[in-house]
Amino acid sequence: MDEPQTQIYEFDNFRVDAAKRLLIKGVAEIVPLMPKAFDTLFYLVRHHGKLIEKDELMREIWTDTIVEENNLTQNISILRRILGEKHGENRFIATVPGHGYKFVAEVREVAEGEKGRKGEKEKVKAKFALAGELSEPSAIADGLSTAQSNIEYFKFQIPSSNTPNESQITNQIAKDKGQRTKDEKQSRFWLVAMVIAAVVGLSFLGFYAWRGNTKTAPDAPIKTIAVLPFKPLVLENRNETLELGMADTLIVKLSGSEEIVVRPLSAIRRYNSLEQDSLTAGRELGVESILDGTIQNWGDRIRISAKLLRMSDGKQLWAGQFDEKFTDIFVVQDSISEKVAAALKIRLRNREKKHSTENVEAYQLYMKGRYYIAKLTPSDIRTSIPYFQQAIDIDSGYALAYTGLSQAYGVLAIGGEMPASEAVPKAKAAGQKAIEIDDSLDEAHNALCMGMFWHDWNWRAAEKECLRAIELNPNNGDSHGYYATLLSNTGRHAEALAEIKRSRELNPLHLAHNALEGQFLLNAGRADEALIHLKKTSELEPNFWMPHSFAASAYIEKGMYAEAIAESRKEYELSGGNVIPFGVYALAKSGKRDEARAALKELLKLSATKYVPPYNIALIYNALDEQDNALEWLEKGYEERDPKMTFLKVEPKWNNLRNEPRFVDLIKRMNLQ
Repeated sequence: MDEPQTQIYEFDNFRVDAAKRLLIKGVAEIVPLMPKAFDTLFYLVRHHGKLIEKDELMREIWTDTIVEENNLTQNISILRRILGEKHGENRFIATVPGHGYKFVAEVREVAEGEKGRKGEKEKVKAKFALAGELSEPSAIADGLSTAQSNIEYFKFQIPSSNTPNESQITNQIAKDKGQRTKDEKQSRFWLVAMVIAAVVGLSFLGFYAWRGNTKTAPDAPIKTIAVLPFKPLVLENRNETLELGMADTLIVKLSGSEEIVVRPLSAIRRYNSLEQDSLTAGRELGVESILDGTIQNWGDRIRISAKLLRMSDGKQLWAGQFDEKFTDIFVVQDSISEKVAAALKIRLRNREKKHSTENVEAYQLYMKGRYYIAKLTPSDIRTSIPYFQQAIDIDSGYALAYTGLSQAYGVLAIGGEMPASEAVPKAKAAGQKAIEIDDSLDEAHNALCMGMFWHDWNWRAAEKECLRAIELNPNNGDSHGYYATLLSNTGRHAEALAEIKRSRELNPLHLAHNALEGQFLLNAGRADEALIHLKKTSELEPNFWMPHSFAASAYIEKGMYAEAIAESRKEYELSGGNVIPFGVYALAKSGKRDEARAALKELLKLSATKYVPPYNIALIYNALDEQDNALEWLEKGYEERDPKMTFLKVEPKWNNLRNEPRFVDLIKRMNLQ
């Protein structure tokens, strides 16, 4: 970015120093920021009050690299969290849906030479330099902000009115030894005081560094690890499918051991930025170790390097380099997982030592499918299906490819992107085939559990599959999340909340499961707690739509319809147009029945060209007090096996029909009584 004339900007309680590339909070607290996050903040602050399009930001921040919009979204999320911006406040950075961002806080440009509110800090630094050329501790670069705060505290305990300035010290040096005055003795006194303060401050720095490095004793067993997406050795030949696929395969190989918790692909895929710092990612993921590496393939060759880092002190526990034929990639993956297991002193089970396929072409197709399904958008999930199918066509015994196919169809059905009667049978068939090939795949049992739950409404059989998945891999947070969904929708609220809590412990950054915990609290009749939890989830990622949907539902139960409508609109914007009925429901209940009817009319029109879950339409009719129409659409949902019908038992918006004979009969037929 071109450097502007003004190098310092102040807003609220912060100062951005472009020359030193620092974000300073309050008097002297330096806030650590990754380089691209700082560049993003600086660009927004420089253009404060103006709408900056996303394309412009990405072009200016990543000047020589093509990146996904997700990289920018992550930076914005980090900045909001660091600036202390609460959900919905927009005190600093406002999102303009469909366009970009605007820095809305009042900004003051500090002219060259102006001291500003940091002037006193600069004076003290100058005095330290005179006392012994003490520069700012390099520990700031290592993230030891707590220790730095203590040093700054001791600096400012020195009375500035009695401290000699530079000219006074120069005059004192020029005096004859025999003409020392009382002032000179005072100068010496304060110089000594400053040196003592520096020594004490550095002692605190050492103490905090020692404390930070000994939170986990060096010889203590490591219980958690994250495998980050591998990065390209040569940017021009980048292959994101291969980079993410390498991490995914190693996650699978390491996650079977009950001795260690491995963060899943859903948690680590956001860390694919080229400038991502491994230790920063590890801190955010809350793990004790990080496996990171680089990868590149050209022709029939592949070159891989990997390193295992301990979070407590950044020590490298293992590193390896491999330069092999691409056909030997399975051997390389085996070697890396075995070396990491040895370094962590854990044992891999037999499952992790065998390959789901020996065909490299099938493996590459499977990785492409995994790459797209991990993006979680309907279009990307649809794109993943042909890749999984092609992998199966090449190797009909490829169990993981069947599992991927099952997951893709299942997500499309649950999201209302495909009729459940079309998608779920395909999901179940693929899941059953995966289990026939390899009964030890917890992912396959999860897929079968969800198929039996969302489509068959066979609660007992579904629970058996969920429990089997947890038995196979107790440390898979997804398994606990799926089981929690079954428990919540069948009214077993205490068990559901225990399971979703375990899922969150295993994967703290799983946004969907964090949001689902809010929904489960609402299902249990705890709307206030649900809203608190959903707000925290939105703070994790302000651009994630799901918590806004559940918050709208919770506000409806509290009779706060304006808030429900606002949350529903936010969800619509962030999701790209999800057809969720809570906003229309709130319109009807708030007295805006004409608007609700107009929205229902549009939804019915849409259902002629696009699949709309009958449950959604039934819910709106119920809000309009048209119970006969609501029950008619619920019957349609029953016939079509609409997955959303599984909410009938616990969704409080149906409480007005609990004693209606047709509704009671429907609940009995679904075995939900």
